[in-house]
Amino acid sequence: MDDLRVVARYALGSAEEVLALFEDAEPDDPRPRAAAGAARVFVDGAERSRLQRVTALDAHRAAKDAGPGPARHAAHAAGDAAAAAYLHPIARATQVGHILRAAAHAARAVELAAGDDPAVGDRHVERARRRAPAALVDVLRRYPPAPAGRSRVARLMTVLDDGLRSG
Repeated sequence: MDDLRVVARYALGSAEEVLALFEDAEPDDPRPRAAAGAARVFVDGAERSRLQRVTALDAHRAAKDAGPGPARHAAHAAGDAAAAAYLHPIARATQVGHILRAAAHAARAVELAAGDDPAVGDRHVERARRRAPAALVDVLRRYPPAPAGRSRVARLMTVLDDGLRSG
């Protein structure tokens, strides 16, 4: 549970950095904020529960409803933060998403908010790398590297993964 809380705390930090991008675009949709709240409940010591699962799915639905743009990625980051409590111990590369996808979505959100400027996303990933605690890197190294992907989010996650493993 301690490792899961480290992962969820890191993912939550990423989501909280960009949650306002969603709320500014969709002020009447509480789903990503609820997912971040569910992640916070777990991080603060509660057992993981249906709350994290349900709010994670709801935040991902909010992302789909938001359409393309920063709000979508901010909502995904919140959903990923709630889902981080359910990282599986099975050493599969796909599980790396539970650890790093919230940070990658947050980077994409700020990148899009800055006019789709890749340098902004790259700087955000570097900040995410620097704020990762050693305990998170220890958990990450138990898994194979993040799977390569074509999307910008997948590429940002790969850069973050590579940076954390080599640092």
